[in-house]
Amino acid sequence: MFISQVVDHTIKKVKAQTANVLTLGNLTLGAFSIIMGIKGQFHLSLLLIFVAALADRFDGMVARKLNIESELGRQLDSMCDIISFGVAPALLLYQGVLHQFGFPGIFFTIFFIACGAFRLARFNITENNGYFQGLPITAAGCIATLSYLAIPFIPAHSFFFIIIILSLLMISSFTLKKV
Repeated sequence: MFISQVVDHTIKKVKAQTANVLTLGNLTLGAFSIIMGIKGQFHLSLLLIFVAALADRFDGMVARKLNIESELGRQLDSMCDIISFGVAPALLLYQGVLHQFGFPGIFFTIFFIACGAFRLARFNITENNGYFQGLPITAAGCIATLSYLAIPFIPAHSFFFIIIILSLLMISSFTLKKV
């Protein structure tokens, strides 16, 4: 009897942390992306951001499916998202193209990260009503990351517009239905 209670308790504990493990996988991939970008492996950095987006998608699905959503999980998800979809994409674009503009490149790199942090904080304090307010950081980060592939094809100054538009969309007040 005692062993069965211990096993049941252990299973419940593991189940309760499943979504958080996926969320930490998102963080790991985002941090790894940053490190690969620092090492100059930009395409691997890009790939890791997209894999992080998959982990981010699945952590929420798992939490809802297993009915293990929690305030801790919500906060943890935001902390991980700022790394994987704020810092990692911004640094990828900075290293890929924005660095050549000196201080303005630095400023708009940080502006993107700051807008992402603001967007996540606002999301965390508002009620979940089936809508996002502003562009989700995951979408903004993935679009910024995808734009990296356009570096050889569009003028470098165009990336200022891309990063500014994505930043402003994250902090804007438009609503977007959750999928």
